[in-house]
Amino acid sequence: MPATGTYRRRKSTSLTRGFVAVGTGAAALLLPLTGAGTASAAPAQSVSAAAPAAQPATYTNNLDGWIKESLAVMAEHGIPGSYDGIHRNVLRESSGNPRAINNWDSNAAAGTPSKGLLQIIDPTFRAYHVPGTAMDAYDPVANITAACNYAADRYGSIDNVFGAY
Repeated sequence: MPATGTYRRRKSTSLTRGFVAVGTGAAALLLPLTGAGTASAAPAQSVSAAAPAAQPATYTNNLDGWIKESLAVMAEHGIPGSYDGIHRNVLRESSGNPRAINNWDSNAAAGTPSKGLLQIIDPTFRAYHVPGTAMDAYDPVANITAACNYAADRYGSIDNVFGAY
């Protein structure tokens, strides 16, 4: 049975998970007017608008935000997976509770209960931890990202997981 309670993630920093949204500047072409009696035109000048300042991506502190942030980290590290594949597995494994813990299966009997959104055990979490995420299996982004890294290694992608893994 999942544990109750909420989990507040620490704020992300641009150093750990900063993504930059880059805008494109628009270029304007200016053609100066010449005197009425002149048949020649001045050369065109190009003026480009400055691109907006880059802002680090922000994510909501809920399942939707945790999945989106995990997908961004996964993309940086070449780990495959989709929003739908992660969401489907999270709902089956923990009902979206980042503090869920399984204290009754064979892993728990061996002293290493499955925990977090994707019910990963500590040795697997440590082996598949992705740099730039917290070293805490209860951290939603770290849990999702490590579990997806494991699923990619074992099954090709979290999208290929349709049952307990």
